[in-house]
Amino acid sequence: MKVLLIGSGGREHAIAWKISKSPLVEKVFVAKGNGGTYMEEKCQNVDLENIDEYIKFAKQNNIDITIVGPEAPLVEGIVDEFKKNNLKIFGPSKAAARLEGSKIFAKEFMKRHDIKTPEYRVFYDFKEAMEYIKNCKYPCVIKADGLAQGKGVVICNFFDEAKDVLKKFMIEDIFKGSGKSVVIEEFLEGVEASILSITDGNTIIPFISAKDHKRIFDGDKGPNTGGMGVIAPNPYVNEKVLKDFKENIMFPTLEGIKKEGLGFCGIIFFGVMITENGVYLLEYNVRMGDPEAQAILPLMKSDFFDLILKAICGKLQGYVIDWEEGFSCNVVVASKGYPGNFEKGHIIKIGDVKNKIFIAGAEYQNGNLITKGGRVLSVTAIDKTLDGSRKKAYEDIEKIYFKGMYYRRDI
Repeated sequence: MKVLLIGSGGREHAIAWKISKSPLVEKVFVAKGNGGTYMEEKCQNVDLENIDEYIKFAKQNNIDITIVGPEAPLVEGIVDEFKKNNLKIFGPSKAAARLEGSKIFAKEFMKRHDIKTPEYRVFYDFKEAMEYIKNCKYPCVIKADGLAQGKGVVICNFFDEAKDVLKKFMIEDIFKGSGKSVVIEEFLEGVEASILSITDGNTIIPFISAKDHKRIFDGDKGPNTGGMGVIAPNPYVNEKVLKDFKENIMFPTLEGIKKEGLGFCGIIFFGVMITENGVYLLEYNVRMGDPEAQAILPLMKSDFFDLILKAICGKLQGYVIDWEEGFSCNVVVASKGYPGNFEKGHIIKIGDVKNKIFIAGAEYQNGNLITKGGRVLSVTAIDKTLDGSRKKAYEDIEKIYFKGMYYRRDI
């Protein structure tokens, strides 16, 4: 089969690498891809900009299935447009993508379907939000309603911090509309976990869990990023936690999707908090996480493309995903200045690495990989023990160099 994969980050490199291993796949076109997808077997980068161009390309090149990596095209309604053109595509409808595209919609969906989630208030007006934070309990969590590239959630420890965040989101409009309305949420003590799943709209199957590290600095300090590294499976997700998650979050979510007729064939990513009082849902994503995909897909023994095919055909019931035993550790290497204004244009030198490198913000030019993004690449290593996988990943990172490279040392 011929596949069109949309996206250009580390997640898309991981997806392209994984599906290219399938005997069912002849060719993977990646739009726009990056320096990593450029070098993968069966893969070819294509310069496409928007939904109309994707549709035209899919028709002209007899694409069998399109897979959407990032959230923005899903929120824009790419799946609905492809289906209007009788083209097969893996991802949720525009209506279902609101579960990620609007934090307000997601929280109200959770409330409607009795899904355990922290208490919250919604604000569309800056003055009303300001009045609320004068007397609310701290810490509190302020979330931009719309898409903000993983940077729209801030934990505020005191009033002046919350005031500054509200001003940036609602008045200065740093997210270009996405923060004009906000959710202010109760802060929960606990351990976060990422649990990805796949659904055909009737059956839902969870993947192995993961633990993301969102803050830029060691010890979970500094501003949020898109993610600085992941371990999988998450050591805190035991059988008791998984049972709680399935009964109170995962299955009620699928039932809610069915009841509301949202049309969901794709990946549901559950961001949860494990507390003393059980598991709470913090947020939905409607696609693979980045860098969760880079940690989870290397542990998947099953044919990922076959799994996607089964979902598209509505045949997930009874499917059992086979996983490698052991752990993976993914460590992200970023450009100097990330997540703010970062440097780019530096040559990346890679020595004799033993494990898989996933390229994110780098392109291939004149025989060299050149940095062009905030998160440049990541290394994923697998071992029977978590410590072993971490040791392997960090040993490989020492064989990689570009000017100003930065990574956390405590993933």
